[in-house]
Amino acid sequence: MEIAKRLEEVRKSLPGGVTLVAVSKTKGDAAIMEAYEAGQRIFGENKVQELTAKYERLPRDIEWHMIGHLQRNKVKYLVPFVSLIQGVDSPRLLREIDKRGRQADRRIDCLLQVHIAEEDSKFGFSREELEELLSGDLPGELPHVRIRGLMGMATFTDDQEQVRREFRNLKTLYDRWLEADPGADILSMGMSGDYELAIEEGSNMVRIGSSIFGERN
Repeated sequence: MEIAKRLEEVRKSLPGGVTLVAVSKTKGDAAIMEAYEAGQRIFGENKVQELTAKYERLPRDIEWHMIGHLQRNKVKYLVPFVSLIQGVDSPRLLREIDKRGRQADRRIDCLLQVHIAEEDSKFGFSREELEELLSGDLPGELPHVRIRGLMGMATFTDDQEQVRREFRNLKTLYDRWLEADPGADILSMGMSGDYELAIEEGSNMVRIGSSIFGERN
């Protein structure tokens, strides 16, 4: 029951209005089921193959979030069931999701991933690209995509001020996006090591793995 206990501790640390995504990547069905039986229903995976396999095996009322980098040729496998694609990082990927959504007769909820980290390893739109998307016609041309908001990952560093600055920058961009699209409602930022800072800076969705499931192998 270790997972259920840690899950409860994480939940207690979250203010009202913050959604918890339990990041179950690399974890087996038994670990996920322990969290499920403790009431968790939203899980995040970063590999399409692993996600589709778990979807087939596990309870159908689980909401699955794709939180990793998504290649366009893999979109078709997720579209029939995914609840939220968190890492949309290009207009081409948005168009592919729209195309596959049309084929599946579904409108797919997505978050735009913004590159906020001061390191090069993270995917995402730059501030300029986001502004371009915001001022252009593309979102209106995609009837099978619903952009719910933004997501981002801070630099992996012990420098708390840097992490706070990066989260603050993303919140500013989210507020700017809200002006153009008042229907957007998700700002996903914060993981096991920095989610409390992210919440202080305005996050309303956190992606937490190791604090619930323990360290990955």
